[in-house]
Amino acid sequence: MKTLFTSIFAITAMLNAPSVMANDLSDSVNADYPYVLDLYKHFHANPELSFKEEQSAARVAKELKALGFDVTERVGDKWVKKKVKKEVGEVLPGVGGYGVVAVMKNGEGPTVMLRADMDALPLEEKTGLSFTSKVIATDYYGKEAPVMHACAHDSHMAIMIGAARQLAESKDKWSGTLVLVGQPAEEIGLGALAMLEDGLMKKFPKPDYVLATHTSGWDAAGMVTYTSGYALANVDSVDIKIKGVGAHGSAPHMGKDPIVIGAQIVNALQTLVSRETNPLEAGVVTVGSFRAGFKHNIIPDEAVLQITVRSYDDTVRQNLLDGIKRIAKAQAQSAGLSDDLMPEVKIESDYTPSTYNDPEMTERVMGAIAESIGQENVGTRPPSMGGEDFSQFHRFDKDIPTLIFWTGGADPKAFNAAVKNGTSLPPANHSPFFAPVAEPALKLGVQSMTAGALELFSE
Repeated sequence: MKTLFTSIFAITAMLNAPSVMANDLSDSVNADYPYVLDLYKHFHANPELSFKEEQSAARVAKELKALGFDVTERVGDKWVKKKVKKEVGEVLPGVGGYGVVAVMKNGEGPTVMLRADMDALPLEEKTGLSFTSKVIATDYYGKEAPVMHACAHDSHMAIMIGAARQLAESKDKWSGTLVLVGQPAEEIGLGALAMLEDGLMKKFPKPDYVLATHTSGWDAAGMVTYTSGYALANVDSVDIKIKGVGAHGSAPHMGKDPIVIGAQIVNALQTLVSRETNPLEAGVVTVGSFRAGFKHNIIPDEAVLQITVRSYDDTVRQNLLDGIKRIAKAQAQSAGLSDDLMPEVKIESDYTPSTYNDPEMTERVMGAIAESIGQENVGTRPPSMGGEDFSQFHRFDKDIPTLIFWTGGADPKAFNAAVKNGTSLPPANHSPFFAPVAEPALKLGVQSMTAGALELFSE
């Protein structure tokens, strides 16, 4: 028992005292911070919507080509592979819209892929920053809309390029193949899949590991957090069109009220989690929209429900989706509707799968990050029911371990005061007021990504 406690103390002391290499990396990251900050400001002030990331992708490609990477990008209406010091190489098919893929080979060793998403949100920025976005663009519905990097993808691009700069300048410290991915369209959950379907894992070196970070407004700047195993959820969208028979509001017996049927469906759906899902499993069924009718005294002939469904396990997911269809039909039948008036249940085929952080990879990488930035700056966090299409990299090939960790971006004083006093946390991701505290978020992001990659290359 004494030996056990001594060993634990030794490990703790080692993690709390960054190594000489870690100090060197910290010094290098600090020295390069002004460059990374300028990149971040550029991306923040010039956001682009999903599958429209032309200028962002071009800047990412330019930065990586300057470091000596072999970069594949989209130029105009053609896809070209550009070699350093060469004008145009072979023509290639697309890599998921404006996806960027950069490869640097540095001897024998593992292939490590780092990923950063690039798209922004249709949102008017209200941060008051000197580099606030003033961009107006055409949104997904063909309307003019303001655009903002409200989910920190601007910092993700800057962090990935910052890590690339560190690794390109320290090739004597690692051996293997480094693949960097600038991914489009994460905000609509389609970009990773688009890149994979366009041959990301076939036309380029197949990774042994895929690593990403996400700047989080729900963590204090200066902290890095992670979840081992399931970290983020399956995200499904379901639409139910409930049919009925319209009537005058004064004579409800003359019709079949879809509003009442819809209300019964809403109530019954709650039993899918509370009574049909193992209490040790997780699931969410939330009706986010219930639309029906136009006037006080008219019973409509139709109602529409819009539902978000969240889960981790694929079996739980399927049970929830099957249950929604079963309940919708059963409630319509209980109201006496004929077969030709059964509800139409539409489950969107494009969904975001749950994100699974490989436990072994997580332990290795987060241990290396803790050694680099200090154990006191690293913590665990519970799984979230949010979604991230980073999950597609592991889903595409389950033999490829993946990890996404969180780099804190919230103002530490405001965050800690909110936690202590039980008040509202500072504005976080997807808020028009969200802006991470740049220096600690960018520095820790670059240092953590670099330290994690070096650990994976250490094989």
